[in-house]
Amino acid sequence: MYTNASSALLLTLTTLGLSDAYIYPAFLFGTLTYLLIMFFNLLVLITIFWSKKLHKPMFILLFNLPISDMVGATAFFPQLVFSIVTQNRLISYPACITQAFLIHVYGTGNLLILSAMAYDRYIAICFPLKYNAIMTQHKLVRIIMIIWFINLSLMVTLISLLERLKNCRTNIVDLYCNNPSLLKLACEDTEVNNYYGLFTIVLLQGGSLLIIVFTYAQILRTCVMTNQTDARRKAIQTCGSHLVVFLILQINTMVTLISHRFESVSPFLRRALGVSVLVFPPFLDPIIYGLKTAELKQSIKMLLKRNVCSSRL
Repeated sequence: MYTNASSALLLTLTTLGLSDAYIYPAFLFGTLTYLLIMFFNLLVLITIFWSKKLHKPMFILLFNLPISDMVGATAFFPQLVFSIVTQNRLISYPACITQAFLIHVYGTGNLLILSAMAYDRYIAICFPLKYNAIMTQHKLVRIIMIIWFINLSLMVTLISLLERLKNCRTNIVDLYCNNPSLLKLACEDTEVNNYYGLFTIVLLQGGSLLIIVFTYAQILRTCVMTNQTDARRKAIQTCGSHLVVFLILQINTMVTLISHRFESVSPFLRRALGVSVLVFPPFLDPIIYGLKTAELKQSIKMLLKRNVCSSRL
Protein backbone atom coordinates (compact mmCIF):
# COMPACT_ATOMS: atom_id res chain seq x y z
CA MET A 1 0.00 0.00 0.00
CA TYR A 2 1.36 3.42 -0.95
CA THR A 3 1.68 6.22 1.55
CA ASN A 4 1.43 9.75 0.24
CA ALA A 5 4.15 12.07 1.51
CA SER A 6 2.41 14.55 3.81
CA SER A 7 2.91 16.44 7.03
CA ALA A 8 1.22 13.55 8.86
CA LEU A 9 3.87 11.03 7.77
CA LEU A 10 6.52 10.29 10.40
CA LEU A 11 9.84 8.74 9.43
CA THR A 12 12.29 6.91 11.67
CA LEU A 13 15.98 7.71 11.51
CA THR A 14 18.54 4.99 12.23
CA THR A 15 19.04 4.50 15.95
CA LEU A 16 22.10 6.03 17.56
CA GLY A 17 22.62 2.94 19.70
CA LEU A 18 23.47 4.90 22.84
CA SER A 19 23.16 3.34 26.27
CA ASP A 20 21.59 5.40 29.08
CA ALA A 21 25.05 6.18 30.52
CA TYR A 22 26.13 7.93 27.29
CA ILE A 23 23.00 9.95 26.53
CA TYR A 24 23.92 13.15 28.35
CA PRO A 25 27.67 13.05 27.51
CA ALA A 26 26.70 12.63 23.84
CA PHE A 27 24.17 15.47 24.16
CA LEU A 28 26.77 17.78 25.70
CA PHE A 29 29.41 16.80 23.14
CA GLY A 30 27.01 17.39 20.20
CA THR A 31 25.83 20.72 21.62
CA LEU A 32 29.38 21.92 22.33
CA THR A 33 30.54 20.89 18.84
CA TYR A 34 27.67 22.80 17.24
CA LEU A 35 28.31 25.91 19.35
CA LEU A 36 32.02 25.84 18.52
CA ILE A 37 31.28 25.45 14.79
CA MET A 38 28.91 28.41 14.89
CA PHE A 39 31.32 30.53 16.95
CA PHE A 40 34.39 29.89 14.76
CA ASN A 41 32.50 30.42 11.52
CA LEU A 42 30.76 33.57 12.77
CA LEU A 43 34.16 34.86 13.91
CA VAL A 44 35.53 34.43 10.37
CA LEU A 45 32.43 36.08 8.88
CA ILE A 46 32.53 39.07 11.24
CA THR A 47 36.28 39.50 10.80
CA ILE A 48 36.08 39.58 7.02
CA PHE A 49 33.13 41.97 7.17
CA TRP A 50 34.79 44.23 9.77
CA SER A 51 38.34 44.41 8.37
CA LYS A 52 38.55 46.57 5.26
CA LYS A 53 41.95 45.14 4.33
CA LEU A 54 40.25 41.75 3.87
CA HIS A 55 37.85 43.13 1.28
CA LYS A 56 39.72 41.32 -1.48
CA PRO A 57 38.51 38.61 -3.90
CA MET A 58 40.14 35.78 -1.95
CA PHE A 59 38.45 36.71 1.33
CA ILE A 60 35.14 37.69 -0.23
CA LEU A 61 35.00 34.20 -1.76
CA LEU A 62 36.04 32.76 1.61
CA PHE A 63 33.19 34.75 3.21
CA ASN A 64 30.74 32.35 1.51
CA LEU A 65 32.33 29.23 3.02
CA PRO A 66 31.31 29.88 6.67
CA ILE A 67 27.77 30.63 5.48
CA SER A 68 27.62 27.25 3.75
CA ASP A 69 29.22 25.51 6.75
CA MET A 70 26.69 27.01 9.18
CA VAL A 71 23.80 25.91 6.94
CA GLY A 72 25.07 22.32 7.02
CA ALA A 73 25.75 22.33 10.76
CA THR A 74 22.36 23.86 11.58
CA ALA A 75 20.58 21.31 9.38
CA PHE A 76 22.27 18.45 11.24
CA PHE A 77 23.16 19.22 14.86
CA PRO A 78 19.94 20.67 16.43
CA GLN A 79 17.88 17.69 15.26
CA LEU A 80 20.62 15.30 16.37
CA VAL A 81 21.06 16.65 19.91
CA PHE A 82 17.27 16.85 20.34
CA SER A 83 16.89 13.20 19.38
CA ILE A 84 19.75 12.24 21.72
CA VAL A 85 18.23 13.84 24.81
CA THR A 86 14.66 12.70 24.02
CA GLN A 87 15.68 9.28 22.62
CA ASN A 88 13.17 9.95 19.85
CA ARG A 89 14.35 9.24 16.32
CA LEU A 90 11.07 10.20 14.64
CA ILE A 91 11.07 13.06 12.13
CA SER A 92 8.23 14.40 10.01
CA TYR A 93 8.46 14.06 6.24
CA PRO A 94 8.55 17.87 5.62
CA ALA A 95 11.29 18.28 8.25
CA CYS A 96 13.22 15.41 6.67
CA ILE A 97 12.91 16.94 3.21
CA THR A 98 14.05 20.31 4.57
CA GLN A 99 17.04 18.73 6.31
CA ALA A 100 18.02 16.86 3.13
CA PHE A 101 17.73 20.02 1.05
CA LEU A 102 19.89 22.10 3.42
CA ILE A 103 22.52 19.38 3.79
CA HIS A 104 22.83 18.99 0.02
CA VAL A 105 22.98 22.80 -0.39
CA TYR A 106 25.84 22.80 2.12
CA GLY A 107 27.80 20.05 0.35
CA THR A 108 27.27 21.50 -3.12
CA GLY A 109 28.03 25.02 -1.93
CA ASN A 110 31.32 23.99 -0.36
CA LEU A 111 32.51 22.22 -3.51
CA LEU A 112 31.64 25.20 -5.71
CA ILE A 113 33.12 27.77 -3.31
CA LEU A 114 36.37 25.82 -2.93
CA SER A 115 36.59 25.50 -6.72
CA ALA A 116 36.14 29.27 -7.11
CA MET A 117 38.79 29.88 -4.45
CA ALA A 118 41.18 27.56 -6.31
CA TYR A 119 40.60 29.58 -9.49
CA ASP A 120 41.30 32.79 -7.57
CA ARG A 121 44.59 31.41 -6.22
CA TYR A 122 45.51 30.21 -9.73
CA ILE A 123 45.10 33.72 -11.15
CA ALA A 124 46.88 35.33 -8.17
CA ILE A 125 49.93 33.04 -8.33
CA CYS A 126 50.23 32.34 -12.05
CA PHE A 127 49.21 35.79 -13.34
CA PRO A 128 50.04 38.20 -10.50
CA LEU A 129 50.41 41.26 -12.77
CA LYS A 130 46.99 40.65 -14.36
CA TYR A 131 45.22 39.66 -11.14
CA ASN A 132 43.44 42.97 -10.48
CA ALA A 133 42.38 43.26 -14.11
CA ILE A 134 40.96 39.73 -14.16
CA MET A 135 39.41 39.49 -10.67
CA THR A 136 37.41 42.70 -10.86
CA GLN A 137 34.55 43.45 -8.48
CA HIS A 138 32.05 42.85 -11.28
CA LYS A 139 33.53 39.44 -12.08
CA LEU A 140 33.70 38.51 -8.39
CA VAL A 141 30.00 39.29 -7.89
CA ARG A 142 29.18 37.28 -11.00
CA ILE A 143 31.17 34.28 -9.74
CA ILE A 144 29.38 34.36 -6.37
CA MET A 145 25.96 34.67 -8.03
CA ILE A 146 26.76 31.75 -10.35
CA ILE A 147 27.87 29.62 -7.38
CA TRP A 148 24.61 30.06 -5.50
CA PHE A 149 22.43 29.89 -8.62
CA ILE A 150 23.93 26.55 -9.68
CA ASN A 151 23.76 25.28 -6.11
CA LEU A 152 20.13 26.20 -5.43
CA SER A 153 18.80 25.31 -8.88
CA LEU A 154 20.41 21.84 -8.81
CA MET A 155 19.20 21.11 -5.28
CA VAL A 156 15.67 22.44 -5.86
CA THR A 157 15.43 20.13 -8.88
CA LEU A 158 16.82 17.21 -6.84
CA ILE A 159 14.26 17.67 -4.06
CA SER A 160 11.40 18.31 -6.53
CA LEU A 161 12.11 15.00 -8.23
CA LEU A 162 12.15 13.37 -4.80
CA GLU A 163 8.86 14.84 -3.61
CA ARG A 164 6.91 13.54 -6.62
CA LEU A 165 7.46 9.95 -5.44
CA LYS A 166 5.06 7.98 -3.26
CA ASN A 167 6.50 6.20 -0.24
CA CYS A 168 5.65 2.85 1.27
CA ARG A 169 8.46 2.68 3.81
CA THR A 170 9.30 4.91 6.78
CA ASN A 171 12.76 3.79 7.97
CA ILE A 172 15.64 6.11 7.03
CA VAL A 173 18.85 4.09 6.69
CA ASP A 174 21.09 6.97 7.80
CA LEU A 175 21.53 9.14 10.87
CA TYR A 176 20.11 12.12 8.99
CA CYS A 177 17.92 12.71 5.95
CA ASN A 178 19.50 12.86 2.50
CA ASN A 179 18.49 12.17 -1.06
CA PRO A 180 19.81 8.56 -1.31
CA SER A 181 18.17 7.47 1.96
CA LEU A 182 14.86 9.12 1.04
CA LEU A 183 14.88 7.41 -2.35
CA LYS A 184 14.95 4.06 -0.57
CA LEU A 185 11.52 4.83 0.90
CA ALA A 186 9.90 5.02 -2.54
CA CYS A 187 7.79 2.24 -4.05
CA GLU A 188 7.78 3.83 -7.49
CA ASP A 189 10.36 3.75 -10.24
CA THR A 190 13.30 5.98 -9.24
CA GLU A 191 15.21 5.71 -12.52
CA VAL A 192 14.91 9.44 -13.29
CA ASN A 193 16.11 10.32 -9.78
CA ASN A 194 19.05 7.93 -10.07
CA TYR A 195 20.14 9.35 -13.42
CA TYR A 196 19.83 12.92 -12.12
CA GLY A 197 21.76 11.97 -8.99
CA LEU A 198 24.57 10.52 -11.12
CA PHE A 199 24.51 13.65 -13.28
CA THR A 200 24.94 15.93 -10.25
CA ILE A 201 27.73 13.72 -8.84
CA VAL A 202 29.64 13.79 -12.12
CA LEU A 203 29.04 17.52 -12.63
CA LEU A 204 29.86 18.66 -9.09
CA GLN A 205 32.39 16.10 -7.89
CA GLY A 206 34.04 15.60 -11.27
CA GLY A 207 33.90 19.26 -12.26
CA SER A 208 35.35 20.52 -9.00
CA LEU A 209 38.06 17.85 -9.10
CA LEU A 210 39.08 18.87 -12.64
CA ILE A 211 39.28 22.53 -11.61
CA ILE A 212 41.39 21.69 -8.56
CA VAL A 213 43.73 19.37 -10.50
CA PHE A 214 44.23 21.91 -13.31
CA THR A 215 44.72 24.98 -11.10
CA TYR A 216 47.02 23.23 -8.63
CA ALA A 217 49.10 21.69 -11.41
CA GLN A 218 49.61 25.19 -12.83
CA ILE A 219 50.31 26.62 -9.38
CA LEU A 220 52.84 23.87 -8.65
CA ARG A 221 54.55 24.49 -11.98
CA THR A 222 54.75 28.23 -11.28
CA CYS A 223 56.08 27.64 -7.75
CA VAL A 224 58.81 25.33 -9.06
CA MET A 225 59.84 27.80 -11.77
CA THR A 226 59.92 30.89 -9.57
CA ASN A 227 63.17 31.95 -7.92
CA GLN A 228 61.47 33.82 -5.09
CA THR A 229 61.64 31.54 -2.04
CA ASP A 230 59.24 33.62 0.11
CA ALA A 231 56.63 33.81 -2.64
CA ARG A 232 56.94 30.07 -3.23
CA ARG A 233 56.58 29.26 0.48
CA LYS A 234 53.55 31.53 0.89
CA ALA A 235 51.86 30.07 -2.18
CA ILE A 236 52.44 26.46 -1.08
CA GLN A 237 51.26 27.23 2.46
CA THR A 238 48.03 28.89 1.27
CA CYS A 239 47.27 26.26 -1.34
CA GLY A 240 48.22 23.40 0.99
CA SER A 241 45.54 24.31 3.54
CA HIS A 242 43.03 24.82 0.73
CA LEU A 243 43.83 21.37 -0.67
CA VAL A 244 43.40 19.69 2.74
CA VAL A 245 39.92 21.23 3.14
CA PHE A 246 38.92 20.21 -0.38
CA LEU A 247 40.17 16.61 -0.09
CA ILE A 248 38.37 16.03 3.24
CA LEU A 249 35.09 17.14 1.71
CA GLN A 250 35.60 15.54 -1.73
CA ILE A 251 36.68 12.06 -0.60
CA ASN A 252 34.12 11.72 2.20
CA THR A 253 31.26 13.01 0.07
CA MET A 254 32.15 10.83 -2.91
CA VAL A 255 32.48 7.64 -0.86
CA THR A 256 29.26 8.37 1.06
CA LEU A 257 27.18 8.95 -2.09
CA ILE A 258 28.61 5.99 -3.99
CA SER A 259 28.24 3.63 -1.00
CA HIS A 260 24.46 4.02 -1.19
CA ARG A 261 24.55 2.33 -4.60
CA PHE A 262 26.33 -0.81 -3.34
CA GLU A 263 24.65 -3.05 -0.77
CA SER A 264 27.99 -4.70 0.08
CA VAL A 265 29.31 -1.50 1.70
CA SER A 266 29.16 -1.55 5.50
CA PRO A 267 26.24 0.61 6.77
CA PHE A 268 28.41 1.64 9.74
CA LEU A 269 31.16 2.90 7.40
CA ARG A 270 28.64 4.77 5.25
CA ARG A 271 27.06 6.44 8.28
CA ALA A 272 30.43 7.33 9.82
CA LEU A 273 31.64 8.95 6.60
CA GLY A 274 28.29 10.67 6.12
CA VAL A 275 28.47 12.24 9.58
CA SER A 276 32.13 13.21 9.10
CA VAL A 277 31.12 15.28 6.04
CA LEU A 278 28.89 17.37 8.31
CA VAL A 279 31.27 17.60 11.27
CA PHE A 280 34.86 17.98 10.10
CA PRO A 281 34.66 20.58 7.28
CA PRO A 282 32.48 23.07 9.24
CA PHE A 283 34.70 22.60 12.30
CA LEU A 284 38.08 22.63 10.54
CA ASP A 285 37.48 25.23 7.79
CA PRO A 286 37.60 28.34 10.02
CA ILE A 287 40.48 26.91 12.08
CA ILE A 288 42.58 25.99 9.04
CA TYR A 289 41.99 29.28 7.22
CA GLY A 290 42.25 31.29 10.44
CA LEU A 291 45.62 29.79 11.35
CA LYS A 292 47.16 29.39 7.91
CA THR A 293 46.10 32.69 6.32
CA ALA A 294 48.30 35.37 7.89
CA GLU A 295 46.08 38.35 7.04
CA LEU A 296 42.95 36.68 8.40
CA LYS A 297 44.76 35.47 11.52
CA GLN A 298 46.06 38.98 12.25
CA SER A 299 42.63 40.53 11.69
CA ILE A 300 40.98 38.00 14.02
CA LYS A 301 43.49 38.88 16.75
CA MET A 302 42.85 42.60 16.25
CA LEU A 303 39.07 42.09 16.40
CA LEU A 304 39.28 40.03 19.59
CA LYS A 305 41.66 42.50 21.25
CA ARG A 306 39.37 45.37 20.31
CA ASN A 307 36.36 43.64 21.86
CA VAL A 308 38.29 42.72 25.01
CA CYS A 309 39.49 46.30 25.43
CA SER A 310 35.96 47.66 24.83
CA SER A 311 34.49 45.33 27.46
CA ARG A 312 36.96 46.59 30.05
CA LEU A 313 36.05 50.26 29.53
